[in-house]
Amino acid sequence: MTAKESESEAMAACLQRFGLERDRMRAALAGVAGISATGLDAVEHLEADGPLTQRQLGERLALTSGAITMLVDRLEQGGWVRRRPHPDDRRYTLVELSPQALERTPAGLAAYHTRIRALADKIPAEHRDAVQAFLQAAAEAASVAAADLRR
Repeated sequence: MTAKESESEAMAACLQRFGLERDRMRAALAGVAGISATGLDAVEHLEADGPLTQRQLGERLALTSGAITMLVDRLEQGGWVRRRPHPDDRRYTLVELSPQALERTPAGLAAYHTRIRALADKIPAEHRDAVQAFLQAAAEAASVAAADLRR
């Protein structure tokens, strides 16, 4: 194995370890929030992407239309999301985070986000573009793999 291959393996192993530890943190977060892991996924998608139709949210979570309806019903009853009419197309309803969802963020999650921002601040300016490009490419690779696995 060349030195470059060894460095690439080490980077891949670090990314895998991060994914595993983030999964553990998310499982703890879902438990503290009192929602399922899939419910937490939905909340994170809405946090990252803003309001989505149920169909869009279902596609992101790989859920059937019936399953996404039940999930959104549970999240709405729990005060995490709310439905509102689509502003441009009356056939659709948008799902968005409720104002209460943002107020219910567990303290441990805020501390995690603070730590991540502090770590990002430590990346030298000349390396930030490369790190960001790597993380975006890794996210795209995961997206492609998920699509391939669903086929």
